[in-house]
Parts: sequence; C-alpha cells; structure tokens
Amino acid sequence: MSVDPQTALLALSPLDGRYAGKVDALRPIFSEFGLIKARVKVEVEWLLALANEPGIVELKPFSEAAAARLRALADGLSVEDAARVKEIERTTNHDVKAVEYLIKERLKDDAELGPALEFVHFACTSEDINNLSYALMLNQARQHVLLPRLDELIQALRAMAHAHAALPMLSRTHGQTASPTTVGKELANVVARLQRQGETLAGAQMPGKINGAVGNYNAHVSAYPDIDWPVFCERFVASLGLDWQPYTTQIEPHDGIAELCDAQRRIDTICIDLCRDVWGYISLGYFKQAVKAGEIGSSTMPHKVNPIDFENAEGNFGIANALFEHFAAKLPISRWQRDLTDSTVLRALGTAFGHALIGIDALMRGLGKLSVNPERLAADLDASWEVLAEAVQTVMRRHGLPNPYEQLKALTRGQGINEASMREFIASLELPAEDKQRLLAMTPGSYTGLAERLAREI
Repeated sequence: MSVDPQTALLALSPLDGRYAGKVDALRPIFSEFGLIKARVKVEVEWLLALANEPGIVELKPFSEAAAARLRALADGLSVEDAARVKEIERTTNHDVKAVEYLIKERLKDDAELGPALEFVHFACTSEDINNLSYALMLNQARQHVLLPRLDELIQALRAMAHAHAALPMLSRTHGQTASPTTVGKELANVVARLQRQGETLAGAQMPGKINGAVGNYNAHVSAYPDIDWPVFCERFVASLGLDWQPYTTQIEPHDGIAELCDAQRRIDTICIDLCRDVWGYISLGYFKQAVKAGEIGSSTMPHKVNPIDFENAEGNFGIANALFEHFAAKLPISRWQRDLTDSTVLRALGTAFGHALIGIDALMRGLGKLSVNPERLAADLDASWEVLAEAVQTVMRRHGLPNPYEQLKALTRGQGINEASMREFIASLELPAEDKQRLLAMTPGSYTGLAERLAREI
C-alpha cells in the first residue's frame, strides 16, 4: 500500500506515517477493514452452516451457486463495502449490527438468499462474531506474516553462525574476561532460542466460541431444542480452523490470545537481548558496519557509524512488548459475564504486531551490514591468557594435584598474566607428559571447547 506523503506526515501513529511501508503485510489483517472483512466471513459461514443443519427446517440448504455468492461477498469485500458498514454504523452505533445489516442489504434482492435474511446473525451475540473474527485475524497474521518473517531472521542468523562457527571470541561473563567461545556459537544460541519460541508461537491454540449471550445456548435452545448445539457449534468453530472453547461467559475468555501475545513477547525479548549484545560487540570493535553512501552517523561528528538499526529494533520491540504485556494481563479479565474493556484493547493488536514487525525488519537490516573484525577478536584473546586458568586447574584436579583452584586463583586473579607466565606455571606442574604438552600448546584462541561443532549443528 502506497501512502500519500502528506497523509504520512499527518499520521498520529508512526505505523501509518514514518513506518507505513514496513507494515503493509499487516494492514489488510488488523485494520478496521480487516476486522470488518473477518466479521462478514464469520457471519456468512454461520449462515451456511445453519442452512446445512437438517433440524432447522425453515432454512433450506443453498445451491452451490448461492453458497458461492455468499462466500464471494466475504472474500471479495472491498474498502467501499467496509465504508458502507461504517455509514450504517453511524445510525446503529453498533459495529457488529452494522455488518449484519450490510449482509442483509446485499441479500435482500437475491431470489434464493433473500428469504434467509432473518437467519443472518441467528442466535448470536456480538461477541460470538468478534471472538471468531479476531481469532481468524491472529491466525492469518501468525501463518502468513509473523512466522515467515521469524523464519527469515532465524535463517539469516543460522547462516552467520555457520560462517563464523570456528572464529574464536573472548567471552565476557559479568563484563569480565571469561572462557572463549566462537562468534558462530553465540549466534547459534540465539537461533536455538528463537526456534523454540517460534514453535510455541506456531503451536499456540486459537480458541473460539459461538454459544450465545452468556455461553449457555439460551437463544439456540429456545428456537430449536432438539439440536445438539454444543456439537453443532464445535463443528462450526473447527471448520474455521480454530480450536473449540466450550466454557465461556458472553465472551471467549481470551486466554488463547494472551498465550499468543506471551509467545511473541518472548521472541521480542530474545531479539532485544541480541540487539544489545551486538551493540556491545560493535562498540568493542568485534563487528564492523558497512557504510552506505550518503548516510550520516552524527550531525556533528563526521567519523561516526552508529548502530542505529539495532537501536531502532530494540526500541520497537520494547513498544511491542509493553502492549503484549498489557494484552496478556488485561484481556483474560472481564467483570461478571461481560464488560467492554476488551473491545478497545483488542483493536490495538495490530499496533503491537506492527512494532514487532518493524523491529525484525530493523534487526535484519542491521545484521546485513555486519562484518566481523578478526584482528580485533584476536587481539583481545592474545591479551587474555588468564582465561586458560580454567583449563589448567581442571587438568590438575583430574590428576589429584593439591589446591588447583587456589593455586590458579593466586596466579591469575587481578594479575597481569601473559603467555610466558602461564606456560612457565604449566611447565612447573607434575603432570603426565601428554596432558602437560596439550596445555602448553593451548592458546586463548584455541580454548573454545566444542563451540565450533555446536555452531555447525544448529
């Protein structure tokens, strides 16, 4: 969707202004148009399901052509159609009722569908339509936007992990020098975390209900007492690709939406963790950033190439997570059988997912600009021979030498250890020749354990 530059300048939200082009994939799903379209789909499918129930004798099954016309109304809903719904809503002051009236308006002159008008929205409360609509929207966003974009990020990180699997890097636990790792292994850690949370996001159930004003099928049974309504409604919800929620008040309790939001929030949190780590590694000089002609890092310091993509990503993930946290805490709570606080909150779902999508876009852009600086990595390792103390004291433990930890602590803690002093200490130890030679041959850059293998296996 192209956004008029002047319209973008006047947009209240950056999602519809500065970042409008980055959230195009979500706009047809979470916009007011997307919500209206989902509502029309649910209403149409409910009417078709009712027509195919033999116990509803007053409503005959529709012909294939009539069923196709109904589905075309939902699938082909235009922005102009949605605008008509909003026009009706100005009179009804009720958004779901306006959708019902639009469908009836479009069916009234159809010879076959016209007589079925009063079965549009039959036995439904607005929340029957709304909960299924939002569930469909979330499923669509998850399957067609969020998971594919997450997979792109995982694939990019995996490629980097493999490319740098063997490149040694000093670890910095607590900000201090620590046992070396490899650049690839550190990236592999992120891949493993994102894969796990991606599976959680993909597997989260998306429940739906269509059981009336307080969840008891009161209206359904009053009209057709002989129909097994729970069985019928479960089959209908499943036909939409959703999970059946049998016990509700007027509203579906939104626990499923909370779970989905929590899954996305964990993905965002992992990405924030990565952004901050990479930001720090850029500061240390472990990574360089590609310079783009014409770009300015600082308005006053010409030399600067700032890690702006990672900062932008972190900020957007943070906004998204603030909203996801609110959704997960608020949406499962409703006073008695129903209050309306969820209605306005649910409309902000697209805002949260929009910022998450912008965050992934910025993170991907930042990763694409990175190149490693092997010389800087090697220099830090060569200046940190004390990290071999772990290896030496562990071999000493194996062979029963006295107080190995304490000896190495006295040698290394706060001391300026270099290659010569470390090897002199190793040479003084009463160790088997093979083990002593292996320690003497070891360098900070070679002391990476199974990091390379682990990075390649991700």
